Order: sequence, then structure tokens, then C-alpha cells
Amino acid sequence: MASPDPPVTSYAPSDLVSAAPRPPIFGFLVWTLVAATHVVFPLLQGWVMYVSLTSFLISLMFLLSYLFGFYRRFESWRVVDSLYHGTTGILYMSAAVLQVHATIVSESVDPRIYYINTAASFFSFITTLLYILHAFSIYYH
Repeated sequence: MASPDPPVTSYAPSDLVSAAPRPPIFGFLVWTLVAATHVVFPLLQGWVMYVSLTSFLISLMFLLSYLFGFYRRFESWRVVDSLYHGTTGILYMSAAVLQVHATIVSESVDPRIYYINTAASFFSFITTLLYILHAFSIYYH
């Protein structure tokens, strides 16, 4: 008699509800904080917005595919998930460094913009850490 559970060799995330939504939530904070400022440096903060918004949307698609159980159908799902989150972690690191540079340069413009940029820098590094930790936890699971 066939079991409704996935085979032992397949990837079944046990901590889906607790760990999966964290990077998109912090990514959402990054792009809303950057969008809340007057973008003084469009090249720097444009890359930050591109990385954070694109990563947010793709991570939401990954979350929905987890919720619908697509990971049960494909054996290579763990590799795809780990590669995506690792690549996103690297891209987020570049965006976080550019956001810190924009924060340092905007220090003399307006204190409110400086504080919002500081918060965006903080959350971009937190998001980077979460994406990289998620990539390693999926790879070594």
C-alpha cells in the first residue's frame, strides 16, 4: 500500500512556516525604506531597489510553490532552492554595501533621510545573512 508521505530521499522542509518567510519580510522592509527616502543617488539605490524587490517577488514565488507542494514533485528542488538563496545572498551583499555607501554620503543631506537609510542598511545586512543561512541550511539539510 502506497504511503501519502514523500519518499525518504526527497526534500521535505520541516521548518517551512517558521523559517521561510523571514528573508522576504526583511527584504520588504529594505525596499520600502529605500523607497521612503528621496533617492539622491539613483545608481546606488536603484541597484538596491532592483535586488530587494526582485528577490522579494521571487522568494514569494518560492514560498507559494512550497505551500502548494511543488517540492514533492522534483528531486532537484533542494539544489535549485540552495542556488537561488546563495545567489540572492551574494547580490544582497553587494546591495547592502552600496546602501551603506549611500547612507554615508547622505549624512549631510537631511537627518530624516539619513536615519531611514541607516535602517535600510541594517535590514539589508540582516536580509543578506538570512538568505545565506537559508542557502546553507537547505544545502546541508
